[in-house]
Amino acid sequence: MTAAGRTSTAAGSGRAAPQIGLLVGGLVLLAVVAVVSIGVGARHISPAEVVRALLDYQGTDDHVVVRDVRAPRALLAIAVGAALAVAGALIQTLARNPLAEPGILGVTAGAGFAITIGSGLGLAAGQAGQLGWAIIGSVFAALLVAAVGRRSPLRLVLTGVALTAILNGVALGMRLMLPDTFDTYRFWSVGSLAAREKAPLALPLTAIGVCLVGALLMSRALNALSLGENVASTLGASVNRVRGLALVLITVLSGAATAVAGPILFVGLIVPHLVRKPAQGSVPWLILYTMVLGPILLLIADIGSRILLPTGEVPVAIVTAFLGGPMLIWAVRRYGAGSL
Repeated sequence: MTAAGRTSTAAGSGRAAPQIGLLVGGLVLLAVVAVVSIGVGARHISPAEVVRALLDYQGTDDHVVVRDVRAPRALLAIAVGAALAVAGALIQTLARNPLAEPGILGVTAGAGFAITIGSGLGLAAGQAGQLGWAIIGSVFAALLVAAVGRRSPLRLVLTGVALTAILNGVALGMRLMLPDTFDTYRFWSVGSLAAREKAPLALPLTAIGVCLVGALLMSRALNALSLGENVASTLGASVNRVRGLALVLITVLSGAATAVAGPILFVGLIVPHLVRKPAQGSVPWLILYTMVLGPILLLIADIGSRILLPTGEVPVAIVTAFLGGPMLIWAVRRYGAGSL
């Protein structure tokens, strides 16, 4: 290797070192927040006892609560937070719209509309039925938006907004005409993690895991696409293929998360902005950071949902909404409007 090559390699390693350190710090913070989240609730469990229950199960009441209720709920929060945050990073990169988020593709509206239809037909009464209908609706909405708006990022966004308005309006009309039929939908429509750990989670969690890996694998191609279609083509990237794969990932990530936890806003919008400056314009680092910060944000929101009211839990979607507004203002003030 020449002296110039060694210098370039050393410079690249030097630039990556702070990013690696920040990622490791984020993972440590995620572990700490997860342990705290597992211990918080109507029955307080100390962090030491939480760790003991996870590593050395003894079958005590606290250990049963940790293993059977709190740990699955924390795992669900981690998966949903990562899915929504990465989906937000992907759609913002794909659409080149910093205000985009998963719901802009109509995925959330499609899931809600499909559950409304399934409830009306009596086929979405159980948790498995809700999951199936939500995924079908998410895929349908994403395919329709992609078919109509595939020619340009702006057209993609406008199509998603229009479809969301139409589906929400039709679903609302159906629920008003048959109010007694849609108790299942009303429970699902408020985004929450409470009691969701009892749902069949193997399929959605597997889908989320596979898509997170897929997002990392195609992050370099998205890096080229973020520079513009002409530049991406010059660099050898297949623009249509990359865009199609990204749409599949966005659909499955946000659809699976919405199916198991209901509509949770702001995670996919805010998290990419909070990590955009540390990522320094790199899509691979952006996805890695959102994959860590998304779960942290949702776990903190879930902790808040359990301690805000002494009489019961607040749906986590309400907490993320309260956190989202101030965090967006903070991001604008901290990084400047130019970063948005």
